[in-house]
Amino acid sequence: MLLRVFAAVACLFYCSIISAADRPVFRAGAFAIDVSPLELPVIVNGGMSERVIDKVDDRIHARCLVLDDGSVQIAIVVVDSCMMPRELLDEAKEMAAKATGIPTHRMLISATHTHSAPSVHGCLGSDADEKYTKFLPIQIAKGITQAKERLKPARIGWAVGRDETNVACRHWEMKPGIAPTNPFGGTKDDTVMMHPGFDNPNKIRATGPTDPEIPVLSLQTPDGKPLAVLTNYSLHYVGGPKGVSADYYANVCDEMRRLLGADQSADFMAVHSNATSGDMWLMDYTKPKRMFDRETVAKEVAAAAFAAFQKIEYFDWLPIVMQEEKLTLKIRKPTAEEVEQATEFVKTFDGRKPKTVPEVYARETLLMHAMPPTRELKLQAIRLGDLGIAAIPNETYASTGLFIKKNSPFKTTMNIELANGCEGYIPPEELHKLGGYTTWRARTSCLQVDAEEKIRDQLVKLLNQVANERTAEKPVIAQR
Repeated sequence: MLLRVFAAVACLFYCSIISAADRPVFRAGAFAIDVSPLELPVIVNGGMSERVIDKVDDRIHARCLVLDDGSVQIAIVVVDSCMMPRELLDEAKEMAAKATGIPTHRMLISATHTHSAPSVHGCLGSDADEKYTKFLPIQIAKGITQAKERLKPARIGWAVGRDETNVACRHWEMKPGIAPTNPFGGTKDDTVMMHPGFDNPNKIRATGPTDPEIPVLSLQTPDGKPLAVLTNYSLHYVGGPKGVSADYYANVCDEMRRLLGADQSADFMAVHSNATSGDMWLMDYTKPKRMFDRETVAKEVAAAAFAAFQKIEYFDWLPIVMQEEKLTLKIRKPTAEEVEQATEFVKTFDGRKPKTVPEVYARETLLMHAMPPTRELKLQAIRLGDLGIAAIPNETYASTGLFIKKNSPFKTTMNIELANGCEGYIPPEELHKLGGYTTWRARTSCLQVDAEEKIRDQLVKLLNQVANERTAEKPVIAQR
């Protein structure tokens, strides 16, 4: 009898060893590569007119994360940049694919949307900085390569925090005749303006809701040491110093590193991504004006993220699924009459860069006239077990992000905007009728009026597709 019991126990022990040995290993690797400009001065975009900066106030980075479930590898990268064109990112992905073997369609590269980084994309009155544009994709590819080389066994988990303080709608419907109409923006009798101010009696209502959620994705070593953390929030930007700066995004990363006790860890990386913040900023114009700076905002956002982090339940293994799909949309082209008017107006500032709103958009009208009639967008969806990630190449309203989350098959969904390109603002169709800055026709706001609906619906479809793949492969809950 004892022999039978001993044999049964030995068999179970042997089977458990075999089972553990056969189980795939989840791995993660992280690396933040410095992408600060090597040559100064540099052109900086993000404003109505071009700026040239001759100093670096704080270093900027491409924060690279590579995940591997044993059969699928993906890369998620967040770059301290205002926006990056698809051609540049495709170039970076091709270089990284050659170095790592990770397919380009399994790479997500997004911009934080700091307004104080070197320009790699023509935006309103700014051009791209040619030298920096050549430098950046090489650095991104190096960063992905370094992240893959750092792959090590990891466990993964996520949670969602909330910060209600630092998100508010910056677009307001105004009383008739108050909002400015851009003579070259392609709109008429605008009723919406951006940043109406606190004591403006002419403001009526904010045009959209907010999304205060802060999804938090955490990677740890099997023994519980922090390896990487990815946070995500719908705040457009805060505002950096006069020199090149990563803005508040890097401050969030620094604060998360401190809160997690990872100050001395060379292997740890924090990354903070932009969610759907096209119509968001941190000032609520229904409340009294408050003082803020990028450090105080970062501490508040990081505190909310850390509160969620402490509730995370981890998995030793889960399946990774990633899909990419292209969507072709029309461009809102100027009429022949608008082109003729813009041509004559541009002659009045020939030989210099545009400075005023009419000058900027007159030039944009001519640039839009020369563009092809359609544009191809690259959309992506990722499944990490029961977490979904939607990658959007646009500046996206919070209402769009909330729609995607509501209709996602995943309980937790993270939206990352300005990913894999910078295809402009996509206001919901009903808001196009109200006009305002984000509807004014330009390279940064040019897609067909119903583009938002088509993009969001396609992303929900992609999320459902990745949710339905590898469903038989169950996540392995980490042992405490």
